[in-house]
Order: sequence, then C-alpha cells, then structure tokens
Amino acid sequence: MANVEERIKKDGSKVYRVKIRLKGHPTQSATFHRKTDAKKWLQNTESAIREGRHFKTTEAKRHTFEGMIMRYCKDILPQKSEVMQNEQYRHLEWWKEQLGSRVLADITPNAVSELRDRLLTEVGPKGKCRSPATTVRYLAALSHVYSVATREWEWVTDNPVLKVKKPKEPKGRVRFLSDDERNDLLSAARESDNPHLYPVVILAISTGARRMEIMNLTWDDVDLHRGMAILNETKNDERRSLPVTSHALELLKELSKVRRLDTNLLFPRTDGLKPIELRSAWDKAIKEAKIEDFKFHDLRHSAASYLAMNGATLAEIAEVLGHKTLAMVKRYAHLSEQHTHSVVDRMNKKIFGDA
Repeated sequence: MANVEERIKKDGSKVYRVKIRLKGHPTQSATFHRKTDAKKWLQNTESAIREGRHFKTTEAKRHTFEGMIMRYCKDILPQKSEVMQNEQYRHLEWWKEQLGSRVLADITPNAVSELRDRLLTEVGPKGKCRSPATTVRYLAALSHVYSVATREWEWVTDNPVLKVKKPKEPKGRVRFLSDDERNDLLSAARESDNPHLYPVVILAISTGARRMEIMNLTWDDVDLHRGMAILNETKNDERRSLPVTSHALELLKELSKVRRLDTNLLFPRTDGLKPIELRSAWDKAIKEAKIEDFKFHDLRHSAASYLAMNGATLAEIAEVLGHKTLAMVKRYAHLSEQHTHSVVDRMNKKIFGDA
C-alpha cells in the first residue's frame, strides 16, 4: 500500500509526504515540494522494491559491483587456501566483467539469473559449456561476497543470489578402479620414468586425499612415527589429519631416506620451489594400463568406494575425505549395503533372537 499525503508547513508552503508499505519489506518514506516528484518517486521506488532492486540504505547506491568484488578480493580472499583463492578469483573476475560498473542498488535477482543462464550456455576457457556443478560454484562464490557485504560492510541489505535457483546437478560420479585396473595402473606407475608417480598414486588410493593436497605436502607435515600427515591447505580451508599406514607409510619412509635437502616438499620439481607436474606421467600410465574414462580425482572415489565396501560408515568416509556433511558421500551408500545389512541383522537378532 502506498499513499501521498499533502501537508501545510508553518510558513504556509505545501509539502508532499510519501509512504510505501509492502508486506515483507520495511516502510519507505520521503518528502517532496512538488506532487509530481512525489508520485514519480513513489512509482519508481515501489517498482524497485517489487523487483528486488531497492535497498533501504544509501550505501547500495554509492558503491559499484566492481568495488564490492575488489574489496572482497583484497580483504577476504587472501584468508582462504591457495587452491580456493585461484578458483574463486577466476569466478569473481567473470562476474566483475559482466556487472562491474553497475551500482549495487541495480543488481537484481533477475540480473543474476540471466547471467546464470549465460554461464550454462557460454563456452568456457576449456572450450566447452560449463557444467551445472561449475555454475553452482560460480554462484556460491558471488553469494559469499554478498554475505560479507551484507553482514560486515553493510553495503547492501539483501543477497540477490539467494533468490536465484541453482541449476540441478547430476548425480555424483562414482568411478573407481576394479581390482584388475588397480593392479595394471600400479604396475604402469611403478615403471614410470617419473619416480614420484607411484608413491603419489599410492597415497591417493590409500588416503583419499586430493591431488593438490598430496602435492603440497612438506616434510614438516608428515609424522612418520605416528603414521600421520597434516593437510594445511584443503579445499574447504580446514586443516585435516591424514592417516598414512601400510604400504603408503613404507614408501614415505623410503622416500625420506633419499629426500632432497634444498627443499621441504615431498614431491618437488627440479628447482625445488614448487611440486612436480605429473600430468604427462599420469596420462602415459593410464594409457599403458589401458584404463578408459578415468581421471586422477577418481582415485579419491576409489578410496571412498573401497572404504564403503570394507564396512566403513558414511560418517567415517566423510571424516576421512574431509567432507563437512554426508551429502557428498551418499553416492557410496549402495557399496556399503552388505555392511548395513549386517548391522541391522545383529540388532534384530539381539531383540528377537534367532527366531
């Protein structure tokens, strides 16, 4: 509901007081000397509120979208892991290119949804359209920027990304190595010209760690006596303990005996400044092992699948992989059906007996 009320001031002049009351929104009001200005403001403001373009503070009209992204990249992004910084910086640069010069007051859910659709249909850096999962990550990066701008900076009072529907993601990929495939891959990795490939693959299969989590390991992160490694840089920015046992632990002990003294990295490149690049060695090993449709990240799926098939609960798998919720590990539930069946069977026998 909105109305324009005429008022007479003490000096006899007229002013026009406008009030806009819409359910779910704070009351907006303004005063004008001309009735035509009052009606114009009423019409524009009411439309802006209904379309999600109106913010109750003037900050949204003072700051541009580009300014918000730049402040976030300067103040917030450096607090994240290097992996997250690189990914989110790329995402936020894309958003800045699309909306950069517009003031925050003009960024609507409709504007974001149109760009969501563009993300899905636009050819990305890899020469193909972005997947729904990638598009969701773009939206998540922008949503966190708005969350900070709302709660901490008070530049806006609303997050338009929250009103935009996320594209439906396909069911998580569950591609894991069969026993024969695993043996063939390990054989090819052991014979690789790159001596680091075999221990890296063993660590990935035995621990479920991501590729960059393994490659960024330093000797300060590894406790060979306790059979433990600490992951300081993870995808979700939380430190995680990594149990290292059996064959993987023996390999690290052997590696420690011949480690280079000019670098602290477990798997350094020639100059010792960064981890070695294993892409070509990995591709060659996969080809020699004649394994189809398999990526390095699928070693992580293999580890989770082996855990499930050996009786680990979804909660235990989530803890090993470093997932905060069970949603990501439910894809392995069918692999632990036998274990679940035995748990239920034991409970029933205890209650009802063999009968």
